[in-house]
Amino acid sequence: MTEQSLSSDDRLAEDGLDALAEGLAAALEEVGAHTGAIYLLTPDAQVLEMAVLKGVPQEFVRPWERVSLTASLPVADALRESRLVWVSGEEDMVRRYPGTALAMPYEFAMAALPLATATADYGAMYVIWSGSHASRLSSGEDDRLATAVADLARRLEEAAQAGRPVRARPEPRVLAPPSVSPAEALEAMVSRLPEGICTMDSRGRLTFISPQGADLLGEPAWRLIGAQPWTVLPWLNDPVYEDRYRAAMISQQPTSFVALRPPDRWLSFNLYPAISGITVRIAPALVEADTVPQPTLAVDSAVPTKLGAIYHVLHLASALTEAAGVQDVVDLVADQMMPAFGGQALALLMAEEGRLRVVGHRGYSPNVIKQYDRLPLTSPTPSARTMVTGVPSFFESREEMDQVYPLAVAPDDGMAAWAFLPLIASGRPIGTCVLAFTQPHRFSVEERAVLTSLGGLIAQALERARLYDAKLELAHGLQEGLLPHALPHLPGLTAAVRYLPGTEGMDIGGDFYDVIRLDDDTVAAVIGDVQGHNVTAAALMGQLRTAVRAYATAGADPGEVLARTNHLLADLDPGMFASCVYLRLDMRRRTACMARAGHPQPLLRHPGGDVQVLDVPGGLLLGIDPEIEYPHTEIPLQAGSVLALYTDGLIETPGIDIDDALADLGTELARTGDRSLEEVADALIRHAQQTSRRSDDIALLLLRPTDDLDP
Repeated sequence: MTEQSLSSDDRLAEDGLDALAEGLAAALEEVGAHTGAIYLLTPDAQVLEMAVLKGVPQEFVRPWERVSLTASLPVADALRESRLVWVSGEEDMVRRYPGTALAMPYEFAMAALPLATATADYGAMYVIWSGSHASRLSSGEDDRLATAVADLARRLEEAAQAGRPVRARPEPRVLAPPSVSPAEALEAMVSRLPEGICTMDSRGRLTFISPQGADLLGEPAWRLIGAQPWTVLPWLNDPVYEDRYRAAMISQQPTSFVALRPPDRWLSFNLYPAISGITVRIAPALVEADTVPQPTLAVDSAVPTKLGAIYHVLHLASALTEAAGVQDVVDLVADQMMPAFGGQALALLMAEEGRLRVVGHRGYSPNVIKQYDRLPLTSPTPSARTMVTGVPSFFESREEMDQVYPLAVAPDDGMAAWAFLPLIASGRPIGTCVLAFTQPHRFSVEERAVLTSLGGLIAQALERARLYDAKLELAHGLQEGLLPHALPHLPGLTAAVRYLPGTEGMDIGGDFYDVIRLDDDTVAAVIGDVQGHNVTAAALMGQLRTAVRAYATAGADPGEVLARTNHLLADLDPGMFASCVYLRLDMRRRTACMARAGHPQPLLRHPGGDVQVLDVPGGLLLGIDPEIEYPHTEIPLQAGSVLALYTDGLIETPGIDIDDALADLGTELARTGDRSLEEVADALIRHAQQTSRRSDDIALLLLRPTDDLDP
């Protein structure tokens, strides 16, 4: 498109991308990085799209051109968590982002930063240094990067406020590396290596080769110039050799390999990279044949699958190992497959009782899902046929679909291309994965192979997830049956309770609570935490709650209730311990008599707003010493005060001092304590949810005396 043919809006959009490109180039120069990219958030705020790229060919980053905001990738984490993400090298990448490390096992340092202002998120940026970069960012680099992203975010905000938000194009703007003349390239090459040498551009194409180099490779220079060596020389047609070129370009560090030129001539290749390309030294190598790894392909084998395509299989396989339930699998598959292959809709169908049932979908309307759901396996539809036969089907257009399946049975889902992938686990088909596109889509041989492989991985993950969901449903049923379904109505007292499961494991635990009406003027309350997060802990929790209720209604004082419960737990000998706070409230006298067994101290918010950590003397955890005694303490409670009982999951966060966490909780209680008790409970739970991952569950019980006692 010429500049004259651009519309006014298009010109403004291009100006916005030009400004981003200039900002990225300037940032790279400022911090001495060789590669970088800018991503922009799509209007639905679900996907990051690459808008500008500088430093490496587009093919290198094609798997990451569209990135789900929920993906475990540096740019997504940077925007989602509003922070700089620093990856110091290959080992750091393997530890934190194993899926990315599988596809890019090279030595380099990376920083990813959010492009955001105080009012809106716009995208993210990453920059890459060579593998020789220090393990930490210098203060100068940190400051220059912060300045660069602040300036870029400001430009994006100004464009958005002016009604012309900057959006990514279907293909990213790729900034060409600085061009050099043949004479300059030759001079640089000769200054590096004195032997048979050649130069390659950033895409791996030969731009120059010396006569000695051509002689060593056994081909005339005219046939080699402009081509990638592995496409011209059959004996270099192996992923191992192309991978060495990729490693040099990404890490910007020298690398080498040896290869056998048939029939018996070994050559060594030393690659010396720069951002504009690579200089290669070629020399005879005196080696024993049995000491050198053989190529993975024979000389006359077909062209291998590109390394970038393999990334999708490896990354999804890595992510699926973390999937627990069926919905986790559905979300991961949708988040990974749809951006990677450019699909707009996805459905996962599994066979149940002779029919296909939709277990998850993305991008389809409810009316379309009805077409796929509950289809008999005998129906002449592509989803059913794929599942029954175990053979994938690819339709690049509606016309292709109509040739095989008439309109009467083909899906009327508004799509224009489909991939129907069989889900095969343990050697048997269990369902179908449908990936659909709104425009006709050409499926290359490579893409078909990758998609079919992904179908197998998805099937295995779904099998595991269904078993997990069945166990989880049983466990949750047990836990819900053991906790009280509702709190009793208590004149003179309001109460609110919250339970929040952990985010790891089976999402069940041993936290329990109860409120017990003893008589017209007396109420008992208890909160506790059984060690463990499994079915055994949940079952023991039910036993302890029942025991406390029994001893409480029998009239025992708080210390005696805990002592008897402790003795019972010791007799049961489950190999587990429990913490607990039990209290008895006298509504007429406005006092609370409480006892504590190894449990966090309660908080008391006075009507004026001051929050006090109650110093309640306590004893050991329940279940350790059957003879231990538990003292009880009497606390005055004014009308309008708030007594907060909680389990340690509310204040224990990895990396945060527990005293600081308790102080923060008290500050939040002081700030919100005048609201209704339900609102206070919500605020305290939101405070705990600021940490996305919790290894422990949380129980919270709030009590507030009121003035509405019956006379």
